[in-house]
Amino acid sequence: MTHLAPIVLFCYKRLDTLIQTVEALKKNFLAPDSELYVFSDAAKNDVDKIEVDKVRSYVNAIEGFKSLTVYEATENMGLANSIIQGVSKIFLDHEKIVVLEDDLVTSANFLNFMNEGLIRFNESPSVFSISGYSFNLNKNNQSEFYFLNRGWSWGWSTWKNRWERVDWNMSDYERFSVDRESKRLFAKGGSDLNQMLKKQMNGDLDSWAIRWFYAQFKEKGLTLYPKTSKIRNVGFGMNATHTRGSSKRYIPIFEAQNDVHFEFPRITQIDTEMQKSFQKKMGYIARIRSKIETILGL
Repeated sequence: MTHLAPIVLFCYKRLDTLIQTVEALKKNFLAPDSELYVFSDAAKNDVDKIEVDKVRSYVNAIEGFKSLTVYEATENMGLANSIIQGVSKIFLDHEKIVVLEDDLVTSANFLNFMNEGLIRFNESPSVFSISGYSFNLNKNNQSEFYFLNRGWSWGWSTWKNRWERVDWNMSDYERFSVDRESKRLFAKGGSDLNQMLKKQMNGDLDSWAIRWFYAQFKEKGLTLYPKTSKIRNVGFGMNATHTRGSSKRYIPIFEAQNDVHFEFPRITQIDTEMQKSFQKKMGYIARIRSKIETILGL
């Protein structure tokens, strides 16, 4: 496969999960032919600096890829700014990209899936992104891949001309915030979205992902998902910055067959059965249950 998308990996201070991420990525069939860019955020304080230094020592010695480029921030940027600026930087020289964070274990065919999907849907502007992660949704659905109206931030890919369409300042939010119908439609992507968006605008949340999801919603964009997840998140726990709490509802059926050729949907439209299952996973009841599991340590 020619013209592979570069891999962009964002990391902070978690060396244990980062090692799992990199070791799994190195086992990808296309790893030796893929460029790897690593963005290492700077420490927030002296305590974190000890761990950040360990991470930087490790990432600068990574082998197994076509090339390695490491960017070390000189001041703490936080995840949102790191990803927005880092992805934008790589898009100065590339037209497509695969993005990972430092707590995501990939299947061996993750890069195959991403690159084939990027080629297949390059000329389909309604396809905003491709997700490597998938919930366990409708097991009776025969489709191996499906489209939803919401993206996901655990191992994903997109194109430069989609990324450049995002208004990161969300300048139309005030109008959106009083439009009940628009908010109702946005919530079809999950009961958490409107609350996250409000927190972002109030300064109580610093998320690149909610702004990305909002941009996709405004464009009526779609995200391609695999029925069997090619991503496993190993970042839940006390040391996590953004994935604290119970991981129970996020444990996927993980890729085992590792096929390298895929029969993608011929029509780019929402799979209504999978959308209903997804909304149930991201509904209020599921979120309340997850919070209870977190409190009880389940």
